[in-house]
Amino acid sequence: MLSVLEPRDIPPRLATGAFILNSGLGKLKADEETAQTLHGMACTAYPFLDRIEAGRFTRLLAWSEIAVGSTLLVPVVPTRLAGLALTGFSGGLLGLYLRVPGMREPGSLRPSQAGVPLAKDAWMFGIGLGFLGAGTHRCAAPRRRCRRHRGCRR
Repeated sequence: MLSVLEPRDIPPRLATGAFILNSGLGKLKADEETAQTLHGMACTAYPFLDRIEAGRFTRLLAWSEIAVGSTLLVPVVPTRLAGLALTGFSGGLLGLYLRVPGMREPGSLRPSQAGVPLAKDAWMFGIGLGFLGAGTHRCAAPRRRCRRHRGCRR
């Protein structure tokens, strides 16, 4: 059965999807210096990425962003599935924020000036978690038919 998007899910899916898609498209055109910077930062947080060449890493990152952004923008993708993709992707980005030195004020979760661009990934993580809870509507009035969902008798 094809799930229908709830109207409340459309604005965050559009905003987040467009943001991530644009970021991915921009990274497809990254020069060698940008690729080295992105790769170096990722390797600081996730040392296993050191085995991947910087240009290849940047292309993989770009296509991952394009895939996640497209998943959010395509209305036939169920919100929970889009939320799973967004939560996983933004969780990885939050790992960068937490692990790369200089992104946070000393002894705090508050971002430093350099960390503000990565700290924004917290809102994407929150949206993703919210999407994971999609479709779990609970009716407030027991034994009364819910006006939002056909067949709901709670």
